[in-house]
Parts: sequence; structure tokens; C-alpha cells
Amino acid sequence: VLPACLLLALLLLAPALEAQQERGLIFNLEIGELCMQSAQCKSGCCHRTSGLSLARCASKAAEFQECSPKSIYGVYYKCPCESGLTCDADKTIVGSITNSDFGVCKDPQDSSRR
Repeated sequence: VLPACLLLALLLLAPALEAQQERGLIFNLEIGELCMQSAQCKSGCCHRTSGLSLARCASKAAEFQECSPKSIYGVYYKCPCESGLTCDADKTIVGSITNSDFGVCKDPQDSSRR
């Protein structure tokens, strides 16, 4: 009896689990959706505007936009740079602890030409 109940439960839950992955309730979250870690967002950036605000998935910073270096915290006040760009920021211990080590996204190839 137990295996039949288990089989029935799996058959009923399978469509729900598949739909959950498509919608992205935990991972693959779209821009604007609530998040707790950047790993949950398709963009790779879980962003909050202040210490009291809710974090939401946001786009990574483009060239010349403010940015944060990648951190272990997983939630940013300024998103890291898009692929291929570097965040030109003062990477001090105090800045990384207080999450205030913001910079500007730059193309590393542009700076090597000058």
C-alpha cells in the first residue's frame, strides 16, 4: 500500500515541480523578483537600495555605471559589472566589511590602450 501511495504522490507532484523550475520560485529568478542571494537570480545580482529594503534581482552594472566588487555576501547595494568589465573600486578591508567599496565599471582593454 505504501509504494502505491508514494507512486501516486510522485505522479501528482511531478507537474508541480516542473512548473516550479520554469517559474523560478527559488532559482532562475527574473529581474524585479525578491531574492536572498545573487545565486538565485538569472542576472547574478541580488540588489537592495538600503539596509532596510527588500532585495530584488537586478541587472549587472554596465560600463561607466557604479558597481561593487564581487563579494561573499551575495547581496549588493551596487551590482557587479557585466561580463568582460572590471569594477575599478578601492578594495579595502573596511570597505568590504561595510559594503561601501563602490567603484565604476570599466573595460580593462580600454585602460591598457592608454
